[in-house]
Amino acid sequence: MESPRRERKTVIPENGGIEAGIPLIGLADGNRIPQVGLGVLRIDDDETAPVIESALQVGYRHIDTAAGYGNEGGVGKGLEAGGFNSGELRSGLWLTTKLRDSEQGYDTALRAFDRQLGLLRSEYVDMYMIHWPTPFNWRAEETWKAFVRLRDEGRVKTLGVCNFLPADLERLHRETGEYPAIDQIELHPTWQQRDVTAYCRRHHIAVQAYSPLARGADLDAGGGLLAEMARRHSTEVRQVSPAQIILRWHIENGTIVIPKSVHRERQMDNLALFDFALSADEHEAITALDGPQRSGHDPCTFSYS
Repeated sequence: MESPRRERKTVIPENGGIEAGIPLIGLADGNRIPQVGLGVLRIDDDETAPVIESALQVGYRHIDTAAGYGNEGGVGKGLEAGGFNSGELRSGLWLTTKLRDSEQGYDTALRAFDRQLGLLRSEYVDMYMIHWPTPFNWRAEETWKAFVRLRDEGRVKTLGVCNFLPADLERLHRETGEYPAIDQIELHPTWQQRDVTAYCRRHHIAVQAYSPLARGADLDAGGGLLAEMARRHSTEVRQVSPAQIILRWHIENGTIVIPKSVHRERQMDNLALFDFALSADEHEAITALDGPQRSGHDPCTFSYS
């Protein structure tokens, strides 16, 4: 298997002039996505708007939501309050949402998108994603046709999927002739899904990590290893945390990450990843933490109803 240092070279970020200095990752469809975004899973709709406003204020230009999260309305209110739902500010923002699994299909996906766009208070989204592959009730072929129509109409820029395994990606390509630009998967040091990421690299599909810290569980992985790395990289004027060590590992792998935080200080910390670098030994030590147990749902059996 290739070393992590060589794997990093498969995706070369470019500095896109984002306020927080967030690199942009080039996608196979020609679009570019900020490498760090804000995820909003498990935030109540009526609490989401101020979280979005805070994130935009500290420099986030990439917001990731979904119909299944039940907070697209809150995201839309936050974007509108910050002036990011239209005009020049909107053009500098990457906004992702996902189709609810029960609304997969051609006509149902088109109707769902109209509703979601209204909640988000935007004229378009930058990426629309199939949330789960639902192989037990596969409708990705017809859903993808609807996605292509939305892209042709200019209401979606990039088409992506979440939680697709290699067999799912292969089937989608066989039926539609396309690979998604991004596969968003559960990915963190103790669950690295190397077979999925290797398949994506071979087919020019960018990898996006949700739960990049395993919802906090990986902060203690390695029995103090990450804390020691954090101390090593801290100075009198700059404190590095174990969470930043993990996120930096993702960044160096070329992975797009969407850590969640409702707190302004933590949001800022999750962007402060570009003034230090892991040594080769540190990077490889984190890669060696890979394990056999996911912390989330199994794509072979799960669906957002």
